[in-house]
Amino acid sequence: MKVLKDILYKVSINAVVGDTAISVNAVDFDSRKIGEKDVFVALRGTLVDGHNFIEKAIEQQAVAIICEALPVIPIEGVTYVEVDDSNKALAIIASNYYESPSENLKLVGVTGTNGKTTVASLLYQLFKNAGYKVGLLSTVKILVDNKEYKATHTTPDSITINKYLHEMNDEGVEFCFMEVSSHGIHQSRTEGLCFKGGIFTNLSHDHLDYHNTFAEYRDVKKSFFDSLSKKAFALVNTDDKNGPIMLQNTKAKKFTYALKSYADYKAQILENQLGGLLLKVNDSEVWTRLIGSFNAYNVLAIYATAELLGLEKVEILRLVSELKSVSGRFQYLISDEKITAIVDYAHTPDALKNVLQTINSIRTKNEELITVVGCGGDRDKTKRPKMGHIATELSTKVIFTSDNPRSEDPEEILRDIEKGVEPQNFKKSLTITDRAQAIKTACQLAQPNDIILIAGKGHETYQEIKGERFDFDDYKTVQEYLKQLQK
Repeated sequence: MKVLKDILYKVSINAVVGDTAISVNAVDFDSRKIGEKDVFVALRGTLVDGHNFIEKAIEQQAVAIICEALPVIPIEGVTYVEVDDSNKALAIIASNYYESPSENLKLVGVTGTNGKTTVASLLYQLFKNAGYKVGLLSTVKILVDNKEYKATHTTPDSITINKYLHEMNDEGVEFCFMEVSSHGIHQSRTEGLCFKGGIFTNLSHDHLDYHNTFAEYRDVKKSFFDSLSKKAFALVNTDDKNGPIMLQNTKAKKFTYALKSYADYKAQILENQLGGLLLKVNDSEVWTRLIGSFNAYNVLAIYATAELLGLEKVEILRLVSELKSVSGRFQYLISDEKITAIVDYAHTPDALKNVLQTINSIRTKNEELITVVGCGGDRDKTKRPKMGHIATELSTKVIFTSDNPRSEDPEEILRDIEKGVEPQNFKKSLTITDRAQAIKTACQLAQPNDIILIAGKGHETYQEIKGERFDFDDYKTVQEYLKQLQK
């Protein structure tokens, strides 16, 4: 049991009705999970307002309510705490409830449009291989040293974050690497966390369904760096024009990395092939099994972070050479027929362009590059024609198909994508709504030495259609169809 006034420490409070010296059991923002002596935090969401469920929470024996508007007639025996921002209050309360677990870790946040999962996951892998106990909060999974949990969001809600960080404390975890999404920052899920460092990968077209403008999207990312303390480090990619912007108001120690411009950490690509990359990082050469120029940036960010966290240069180079690719990030297989299939999470125009340019820089041009791609429903519609344009411009054949249509009509999504196809590229493309059939068709079209790229879903093992999730794994699907061709 906790005392309410203790878990309200550092929360900006406007008014209190009732007693804050009461004992409380748990904290939640979902009224369905509230039990006896719990605290209910009413959040204003984009679809649902938690204030409408205050009465339900009290019926379920909540003893305290955190809200942005006090009720006209408070219920006796219930403590009400009015705040300006319930999301921010929830994050601080969650940290207090779990005894400020981030302060006992070297917590590093990774933000940017592309590369968050790869950088965070490979940092976990590198430090684990170095012999440390490590934590990971990512889109793909949550890891508390060796224990694995399923991830549901890029950046979980603040209660979930602090619960896992607390578990990491119990397990003796020293380092934790965490993806920090723009949604998570905007909804204050990272408020109250003590970060040892922040990494900025890049910024490109995404989430404009949520953030009204690109400037707003950029500034939300920037606010993460603005919040870092002077004891932390801020590491940014200065080949991205938004990199220096992230550093403008931060109190953290500033560091930069780049392939093309001057930076504290510099890399040069010496070799780029399907087997991996040979890089010159500052003054040392290192071979990595990761592929493509976008992964050169990721490796550089990982190298720099490891050094900033105190690892020795020679050890870092050895550990980088041992890194294995992350599930659904340029994950590839080669069939007995010498057909290469690549599965990648590329779901933004910039990410798709990077992956296709990487493949084109490696292939000999004597083989076909067949791309299977779609766009998610209920998300930023403005990127759809751009995806269609990039796919047909940089591939020899393209099959447009469903991604996660969610509540939208998949045919409508595909029509939006097709709007970006230039007239000269019409003949390169065809549309097959069913994703499994689209992948099967790509396999049937492919000849020995051809390359198939399946983009958009990466690590995901489901397809979301009309509110239901169906089992679907791009990697397993293409693997099975390529096997069938061999029979």
